[in-house]
Amino acid sequence: MEDPLLVKAKQEENKKIRWEKLKKVASMAAPMVIVNISQSLLQATSTMIVGHKNEISLAGISLASSIANVTGFSLLVGLAGALETLCGQAFGARQYEKLGLYTFTSIVSLLIICFPISLLWIFMENLLLFFHQDPKISEIASVYCLWLIPALFGYSVLQSLIRYFQTQSMIFPMVITSLTVLCFHLPVCWVLVYTLGLGTKGAALSISISYWLNAGLLWLYMRHSRVCEGKRVLISMDAFGHMSIFFSLAVPSAIMVSLEWSAFEILILISGVLPNSKLETSVISLCVTTSSLHYNLATAIGAAASTNVANELGAGNLVAAKASAIVAIMIAAVESSAASFALFMSRHVWGYAYSNVPEVIRYAAEITPILCISIVMDSLSASLTGIVRGSGKQKIGAYVNIAAFYIVGIPIGLVFCFVLDFKVKGLWIGVLSGCTLQTLTLSHYYIHQMDQCGMIEASIVLVF
Repeated sequence: MEDPLLVKAKQEENKKIRWEKLKKVASMAAPMVIVNISQSLLQATSTMIVGHKNEISLAGISLASSIANVTGFSLLVGLAGALETLCGQAFGARQYEKLGLYTFTSIVSLLIICFPISLLWIFMENLLLFFHQDPKISEIASVYCLWLIPALFGYSVLQSLIRYFQTQSMIFPMVITSLTVLCFHLPVCWVLVYTLGLGTKGAALSISISYWLNAGLLWLYMRHSRVCEGKRVLISMDAFGHMSIFFSLAVPSAIMVSLEWSAFEILILISGVLPNSKLETSVISLCVTTSSLHYNLATAIGAAASTNVANELGAGNLVAAKASAIVAIMIAAVESSAASFALFMSRHVWGYAYSNVPEVIRYAAEITPILCISIVMDSLSASLTGIVRGSGKQKIGAYVNIAAFYIVGIPIGLVFCFVLDFKVKGLWIGVLSGCTLQTLTLSHYYIHQMDQCGMIEASIVLVF
């Protein structure tokens, strides 16, 4: 039997560790929200600016943005997630020279991946016509994707550098560059779209310029800041020798991210075949947009969880790694509960932010309770997937997402939508089912299935 004094001392120590981790995770998550929102606003503001030109341009750029996110940007975000394990654990183990090497490996790998994606975007019009999309909208969407190709390559460099800074908890440079680029983007987009008369081409070109500018500013900071001394990203042929370990984490990480993003887009497409599809599609778009806005906060918590877990595993501090994970989940639970409560209390009002049509507002109020629960589950799953990336368990995350969204979530949504005639509410019940299964499965895995030896071995294998 353990000495009561020793037990009490351990409890006090654990409380102290959790309090320290609470402050660290929260202090990192808050500025990461600014970074995430600034990044997402680049595409959103371009869509808004073009949308004021005419309705068909708005339809074309909205379709193109959706396709570009699923086939391109989500894939690059997922692949870059490998750095959250590699760089995070290398930083924790004080192997600083590997930070630059892994980051350059990521840049080269992602740039290579951009070529087949670009080929797909070049033939986007033919692909859209094959799926019986409106010819005029397909033409605008294909032009937008074509001029967005340079953005793919800039995004590859940008995402790799973001992970480089994030895994060292260097958030301030990203906040400054993201806000600077957003302020630059707005007038440039307006000039290209209206002053120079480039329209859709100008909107896509402005995004490309902004991504490259953001990447360039972060690169300059990395090259010249004293804080990055000894950890700089250097151009080296050694990057090719590390591609195998990079892709062993990057591929399941990309699958994990892309599958989740694609599930939401699939549901929007399904809503288009429902009776009164204009109303149904409008309401589910409202839900997706609102959920996505909140997801910027959820992913910031996930990023903080990933960084802290990876750093502590790299340093061999298992207790601190577990404390970081628990604290991140607690923050996600409290924050999402507060957001959901506020949304529920304003269920008869929040729809006016998107529409003035009474039918849409009424329908949005009906679906709000389901949306509120899904926001809580989505936030918890974001923090859990951050822990997945930090601990190098991306394969587990990929398998869970396949089961949660494609074996359970989407089929349940189809049954509730078409068989039980819940329509859009049924589709969102499918989303909620997938998120809930994802959250419960990952929680069970980390709480009950991962033994101490497994976590330490993961750290040693990935870092050394």
